[in-house]
Amino acid sequence: MRFFLACALMLTLSVAHAQQSPAPSDDMSRLLAERGLLSRIGDVGNKVGNRATELVMNSMAFLGVPYKRGGTEADIGFDCSGFVRAIYQQTAGLLLPRQASEQAAATQKIDKHELQPGDLVFFNTMRRTFSHVGIYVGNGKFIHAPKPGAEVRVEDMGISYWAKRFDGARRVNTEQQP
Repeated sequence: MRFFLACALMLTLSVAHAQQSPAPSDDMSRLLAERGLLSRIGDVGNKVGNRATELVMNSMAFLGVPYKRGGTEADIGFDCSGFVRAIYQQTAGLLLPRQASEQAAATQKIDKHELQPGDLVFFNTMRRTFSHVGIYVGNGKFIHAPKPGAEVRVEDMGISYWAKRFDGARRVNTEQQP
């Protein structure tokens, strides 16, 4: 079922993109609203470029996929870095390293105030730096595969748990495609 929903979302995005409508941000806003996602992340389509919008939309298609330690695929589940890696590979054609700490080392450090949708956010959740990663979706929120027994979800970086554990933000250079 999740695979079908992801395919339907990608087909919808492809059709919308192929039609070259004069107001793509309106199409994106409508799609986000239809999927019930605007209330979670706000109007991302008006704030970012096409690549970042694609990253965020693709990641939203996996809401509800269960956490699986070492998981790298939707049909079996994701861990945090497997989720990020899969989204960047599917959307931008980039193969990021497998572990969160390696992803941090392989990307460009940015200030928290420079965050844009599609950037990576890192947290210290296991008493070591860069032990958890998610994708920033805008409005102070990020999407991630949190922990065993949970599912891919959107959370607010401002809540106490995440604010205390924030390790930094990184930007992936999506122009370096294979």
